[in-house]
Amino acid sequence: MADYKFIHSQDRCVQCGLCIDFCPCYVLDWVDGYPAAVNPDACVGCTTCSGNCPQRAITIEAIGNASFNPFVDEERSEGIPKEKSDEYAKLERIIMEKLDLRWKPVAVSLIEKDELLPDVLMPPENLRFCQAMMAARRGASILMPPFRHSCPDGTSIFGMTDVPKKLATGEIYVLFHKVVSAEAAAQMVAERPTLPANSRRATYVAPLSKTVRDPEVVVITGTPEQMMWLCMSMSYYTGHRFDFHASGFNSMCVEAVLYPIMTDQPNITFGCYGCRAASDIGEDMMFMGIPTELLPTVASGLTELAKKAIPDSRNKIYVPPIM
Repeated sequence: MADYKFIHSQDRCVQCGLCIDFCPCYVLDWVDGYPAAVNPDACVGCTTCSGNCPQRAITIEAIGNASFNPFVDEERSEGIPKEKSDEYAKLERIIMEKLDLRWKPVAVSLIEKDELLPDVLMPPENLRFCQAMMAARRGASILMPPFRHSCPDGTSIFGMTDVPKKLATGEIYVLFHKVVSAEAAAQMVAERPTLPANSRRATYVAPLSKTVRDPEVVVITGTPEQMMWLCMSMSYYTGHRFDFHASGFNSMCVEAVLYPIMTDQPNITFGCYGCRAASDIGEDMMFMGIPTELLPTVASGLTELAKKAIPDSRNKIYVPPIM
C-alpha cells in the first residue's frame, strides 16, 4: 500500500511538467494531459514535486500506516553501559558550556545490515535525514530504516538503497540549477563518497547525552566562530592543521557524517541546498562532524581555551577604546 497520496489541482495546473521532471523516484507521469501518480508505491514523500510546482497545485498527503514496523518482533541491541552514557553526557556538557552552543551535539550511527537495531522509536512519518538531525539537536532520539527516510539521495549515500537514475546521473541537479550541465553534475556525483548499496539498514541519531549506542560520528551545529574553536581544540596539543572537504552538496550526509567516518578525521561543512531548505538552519550556522574518539581531545582542548583564549577573543581585547 502506498504511504503517500498525490493530490493535484487541475484548475491551477499549467501543465509545465516540472513535477514529473523533478520527481526522483519516477512516481509521476502524464495522464490525459495532466501529471498523475502512476507509480504511487515508489513515493517517499520527499515533496520535491510540490516544492517545485510554480502554481502550488500539488499537495502530498501521508496516508500510510504510521505504526508500520516490520521489526516489531525483532530482538533489539542492548544499550551502552551507564559509565559510557555518563561519559558522553559529560563530554556534551563541557562542549556546550565552553562554546556556549545553542543546540546539542548529535550522535550519529549507521546501523550495518547484520546488526541489531537499537531499542528506539521510529518517527510517525517520513523525514529527511537533515530533518531527523534537526530534531536530535533539539533533544529527540530517532531510528530511521530506509522506508522512513524521505530523501532517496540520503538513503543511497548511506548504503541503505540503490540510487535512483536521476540522482545517479546528476540529472536532477541540473533541473535545480545547482550545476551548469550534465557533465558537471556527473563529476559532482562521481566525486561523492557513498557506502556500498544495501550495506546499512538504518540511521540512528540522538543527542550525545542520550545515545544508547556508541556513535561513529558526532555532528555539532554552530556559528563560524564556534567552528573555529572546535578546530583549535583539536590543534591545541599538536598544532595540527586540517584539510576539510566541502562543496555545498550533500553536506549533512556526505560532509558531516561520511567523511569523518571514512577518514577518521573531522570535517567541516557549510550546509547545502537540501538541509537549508528543509530544516531550521539559519544563514549564520554551519556544521562539523567529529569522529567519536576525538571528543575527549575536543573537550579537553576547549577547557584549556576557555581559560583565556575564548573570553579574550570574545571580549575583543585588541579593539582600540572608543572615545
